Amino acid sequence: MTRQGGFCLFFVTLTIIFGAMVGAARAATDRGEYLARAGDCVACHSVAGGKAFAGGLKMGTPLGNIYSTNITPDKETGIGSYTLADFDNAIRRGVARDGHQLYPAMPYPSYAKLTDEDVSALYDFFMKEVPPVHQENRPSEIPWPLNMRWPLALWNVVFMDHAVYEPKSGESADWNRGAYLVQGLGHCGACHTPRGLAWNEKAYDESSDAYLGGTMLDFWSAPNLRGDVNAGLGRWSKADLVRFLKTGHNHDGAVFGSMIDVINNSSPYLSDADLDAMATYLKSLPATSPNQPVWAYDDATTKMLRDGHPMDRGAAIYLGQCVSCHVDTGMGFAPFLPPLAGNPTLLDNDPSSLINIVLNGSNQIVVKGTPDAYRMPEFRINLSDQEIADVVTFIRQAWGNHASAVTADQVAQFRKATDPSSDQVVILKMR
Repeated sequence: MTRQGGFCLFFVTLTIIFGAMVGAARAATDRGEYLARAGDCVACHSVAGGKAFAGGLKMGTPLGNIYSTNITPDKETGIGSYTLADFDNAIRRGVARDGHQLYPAMPYPSYAKLTDEDVSALYDFFMKEVPPVHQENRPSEIPWPLNMRWPLALWNVVFMDHAVYEPKSGESADWNRGAYLVQGLGHCGACHTPRGLAWNEKAYDESSDAYLGGTMLDFWSAPNLRGDVNAGLGRWSKADLVRFLKTGHNHDGAVFGSMIDVINNSSPYLSDADLDAMATYLKSLPATSPNQPVWAYDDATTKMLRDGHPMDRGAAIYLGQCVSCHVDTGMGFAPFLPPLAGNPTLLDNDPSSLINIVLNGSNQIVVKGTPDAYRMPEFRINLSDQEIADVVTFIRQAWGNHASAVTADQVAQFRKATDPSSDQVVILKMR
C-alpha cells in the first residue's frame, strides 16, 4: 500500500470512529430526553410563559408553599456546576449539591429506583441539551422554624427505601418494565398514593393495597389506579388505559387536573411498548375494595329528563347547562365529551375533582402539538354554590350512579381555595 493510500485508510477509519462516537453521544442524550419525558420533569420545573426547566412552579404543602427549582445547566442559578455524583445524590437521595435536603415534593423517593445508567443518561441530557437559563430560585413560604430542612434527613431514614428497582421473579419482562416506569420514572405514587401524617407515601410498590389507591391532591382527587370496578381501573382494558395515556381520552372519561401536564408533556411521547408495559403492570393491581357491586346503567333518569318535568333543582340545572354536551342519557359523546353515567370520577367517594372541574373548568389538552377542540367550561360565575352542589349531587346519583351528596359549604370552600387564574396550559419544548 502506498503512503497516500495508507493515509486515506487512516483518515477513513478515524472518520468512522469519530462518527460512531458522535452517534453514541447523540443516542445517549436522546435517551436522556426520553427518560426526562417519562419522568415528566418539565411539568414541575416550568411555568406557563417561562423557560423549560427554569423552575418557579408554586406547590402547596401542609406547611406552606414551595417553588420548584431551576434545573437548567446555568452555573450560577441552576445545576450547571453539578457533577454526575451531585446530580445522582439529588435525584435518588434528595440532597442538593450544597448539602441541603430537598423537600419530598421532588419525587426522589420514587427516583431512588432508577438505574445508574438512566441517571447518567438524564445527567447528559440536562448538561448537554437543555439551554441554560439564568433565573434565581424563589424561597419557600414555609415559616421558621418549620422551614428547617435537617429533619428531612431523619424523614428519609424512616420513610425511604433507597434500593434500585430489582426485577421481580415470576413476572414477565413487560410487567417488570411497567413496574419500573410506574414506580420509578413515572412516580405515579407521588400523586395517586395516600399519604401519612408525616406526608409520606404509605407505600411505594404493589406489596401494599394502599399503593396507587387514590388520594386528595391540590383540590383534586387523584383517582384510584387499582382494579376497583367503580372508582378504579376495573372496567378498563389494557387498550383503554394505553389510549388514555396516549391521548388523554377514552370511552370512560377525559384527563383533568395536574394529569393534563402528563398528557401534554410526557406519556404520549413514550413508545407503544412502554405504554403497554405500564398498562400491564397497572392492570395487575388488585382492587382495594373487591366486593363492591358493579355499576349498572339505569335509564330512569333519562326518562325523567325527556319528560320535561325535572324532579329537583339539580336536574333542572342539568337540562339548562349540561345536557347539550353530556346529553339526557348521560353518555356524552365519547371520547371527547365524556360520559357521566358510570364515570369513575363521579363514582369516587371523594367529590373534589367533580366540584373543582364544574367550578373552574378544565385546561386544554395538547397532544404532541395538537390541541383538543373541546373543554369543560367554568361555572363559578354562572352558578351559585348551592346550584353547583345541586347539579353535582344530581349527576352523582343519576343513571345508576350511587355516590354521596355534595353541600353548598363544600363548594364554597373550593371556590375560595381554587384560583381560576391558574388555569393555564404548560406545554414546553424540552430543548
